[in-house]
Amino acid sequence: MLALILDDAELNNLLVVQALKPVPDCEPVEFTCPVAALAFLRANVAQIGIAITDYDMPGMTGIEFIAAARGVEGFAHVPVVMVTSMDQRAIRRQALDAGATDFLGKPFDPAEIRARVTNLMKISHAHRQEQDRAAWLAREVAAAVSVIEAREREIIDLLMRAAEHRDTDTGNHIARVSTYVGIIARNLGFDDDHCRLLSLASTMHDVGKIGVPDAILLKRGALSVEERGEMEKHAERGRRILEGSTSNVVRLAAEIAASHHERWDGTGYPAGLAGEAIPLSGRIVAVADVFDALVSERPYKAAWPLEKARALLSENAGSHFDPACVAAFLAGWGEVERQCQLLAA
Repeated sequence: MLALILDDAELNNLLVVQALKPVPDCEPVEFTCPVAALAFLRANVAQIGIAITDYDMPGMTGIEFIAAARGVEGFAHVPVVMVTSMDQRAIRRQALDAGATDFLGKPFDPAEIRARVTNLMKISHAHRQEQDRAAWLAREVAAAVSVIEAREREIIDLLMRAAEHRDTDTGNHIARVSTYVGIIARNLGFDDDHCRLLSLASTMHDVGKIGVPDAILLKRGALSVEERGEMEKHAERGRRILEGSTSNVVRLAAEIAASHHERWDGTGYPAGLAGEAIPLSGRIVAVADVFDALVSERPYKAAWPLEKARALLSENAGSHFDPACVAAFLAGWGEVERQCQLLAA
């Protein structure tokens, strides 16, 4: 590891370098200019195991150097030793506040320098080993999580393929809804991980339609009251299919399946929830699901123009839909238009 030595007097630097020669795994790098030393530190922070700085230097004091060095990412735990005389107690207190680890007195004692630097370098080395191990563990955990997520996606894909056998548009519909959900979630301020979670979970929002008879699911024309009642069972049926999982994404999917047909004003189904009593995930998917249903051709209707569908969302914000979710969707309207073009291609 490197030992950064900073003193505007070249002779003092030479004395420290000579004292450190017997110290194993220690390569002294000396500077007489604080600005140059700080630039080197920023460029080589991962290799520096200790820094030794004088206090009284032109342009920048040792305390100012320490404070600046502590602001460099990755340098927070590197030992910093400041050279002072024993009677400079006020300066030592300021140095400690700035981030100094230890002190060396003048005149230099080579044995003291070697002992202090050896001990502090051991601490620095142990900390770096701990950091390396933590980074390794983080990579291992990330790899394991990635495998689990890939398996979840595979299971979800298989489940959705089963649904596609019932309705040839299901695969395209869930892809579009997933995309719109991501747009809404991002504009509501969710981080990337939660946006991905919501988008993936939303692909299962209509899984309960597996239990809807083909005569109803594929009917051309309006449904009767009885048929509508049977169709509406898919929300609760989807929840029962998905509930009880240990998977975060599947639990979220169960919540979405059960709530994406609830309405902001309480007139939806299956539970007649209203306002914020409806899970936010369901409120988000409700906007995405209805919009895609409007702009897509179905056995019982022609596709609506995008602007007409947009107008309906705006008109029903506060009645059918959560106004905040509609606003988030419309805030990404340019992306919605692009996605519609891509998904239709």
